[in-house]
Amino acid sequence: MPAGVSRDLLSAWWLPVVLLLPPVYALFAPILLQGLLQLRVRATVLYRRVFSSAAIGLAGCTASVAFHWLVPDPAVLARGEGLPIVFAVACAVLFALLNAALIAVAAHTADPDTRWREVLWDRESLLLDVVELCLGVTVAIASGLNLALLVLALPPVVLLQRSLLHAQLQAAARTDPKTGLLNAAAWQREADTEIVRARRTGETLALLIIDIDHFKRVNDRHGHLVGDQVLVGVAATLRSQLRDYDVVGRFGGEEFVVLLPRADVHEARRVAERLRTRIGRMAVPADDAMITVTISAGVAIMSVHGDDLIELLAAADLALYRAKELGRDRICIPAVQPPKPPPPSP
Repeated sequence: MPAGVSRDLLSAWWLPVVLLLPPVYALFAPILLQGLLQLRVRATVLYRRVFSSAAIGLAGCTASVAFHWLVPDPAVLARGEGLPIVFAVACAVLFALLNAALIAVAAHTADPDTRWREVLWDRESLLLDVVELCLGVTVAIASGLNLALLVLALPPVVLLQRSLLHAQLQAAARTDPKTGLLNAAAWQREADTEIVRARRTGETLALLIIDIDHFKRVNDRHGHLVGDQVLVGVAATLRSQLRDYDVVGRFGGEEFVVLLPRADVHEARRVAERLRTRIGRMAVPADDAMITVTISAGVAIMSVHGDDLIELLAAADLALYRAKELGRDRICIPAVQPPKPPPPSP
């Protein structure tokens, strides 16, 4: 179970406990599993295990009490009657809602600046929850028929778990671990795709290289952990100020790159100035002080400063260097060289 895996399909096994066993099992079973994970899989801070056990246990116990109140004899679930299955699905949804709500409240309490939509469902997590609910109800019905059928239920659940793990590892390979943005290789692939599309459609496109001014001073004065917090804060500001289809990544060190599809020079300058202003207002706590940083940025426009990714990066980097020469905390755009006059005819 590699680090960073956030989805484990365990609801496929929690729901049979919730639906078939008395509620007390749903309340205390997560404690056993979290203890096993802590001892045999990966040791982590204890309060996370405690909270995970509490969230799953409370959600499961509530759903179990509701199901046993609606269906006094859980054995009827295995008969395939419509009403008990409807009640089982409803209680499974209740379990998922309560569990997600408890986790979302805890995550938002730990970091009040996090937006609710970042700690609640997105489209992908909602789809995974639906899959887990379907699996859980199916496994519960199979278990009610005959416990030996768990042998047949195990392979498809394990196969789904492995495919889910593969998808999560693929996503981890594309992202920068500190900021959550695209890493340099993934950003270049995405940027190349956008540039090819812009050439085909004839649309404009802009590229920004952003550098945190005097970032080494932050690391030297406050330590690299605080420097990492600054990187995370800058990345979060970039995400919040850009469109969903803008391609943003960490280029290395304290440099970030942004590709702005369908942006001309005026739009690119406006976006770059907004990013400079917002990041300049950002404050990161460190010891007894609040750290503020500024950025410099170079802007390049497709078909004006270059026609491919390498040319655009070179032009934007040249503009960034010019911004630093002029005192930093500013945006620069490369000057466009006038076309050379044709040679005189003989």
